[in-house]
Amino acid sequence: MLLLPGSVSAETVVAARVLRAQTIIAAEDLKLEPSTVSGALDNPQDAIGFETRVAIYAGQPIRPDNIGPPAIVDRNQKVTLIFRKGGLSIFAEGRALSRGGIGDTIRVMNSASKTTVLATLAPDGAAYVQSQ
Repeated sequence: MLLLPGSVSAETVVAARVLRAQTIIAAEDLKLEPSTVSGALDNPQDAIGFETRVAIYAGQPIRPDNIGPPAIVDRNQKVTLIFRKGGLSIFAEGRALSRGGIGDTIRVMNSASKTTVLATLAPDGAAYVQSQ
């Protein structure tokens, strides 16, 4: 690529092959294209190790909202629900209503009461109920 004095080269991270939803991205899954796409990643390291949330086709730019941390909880998986307020901690069994990674907020159904709550996933897979 020929650069003129004062010009800047920009690159966009694109998929090197079709990446199905729920694929963990590796270095060989990505390539750089000499273009600028608004909202797309420009550094492959920002995508490696993440999981695709949707199918990404070969040559399609990788956008931050199309990837996320790898799922640690699958849909219908049993999880420990934890509610904490002050010195009170309540533990219950729940069932995840969607997949999620560390830090994701998902809906979880309390197995005993059948109540659905929003909970944030911790690294150990526990789901911390959000205070209302």
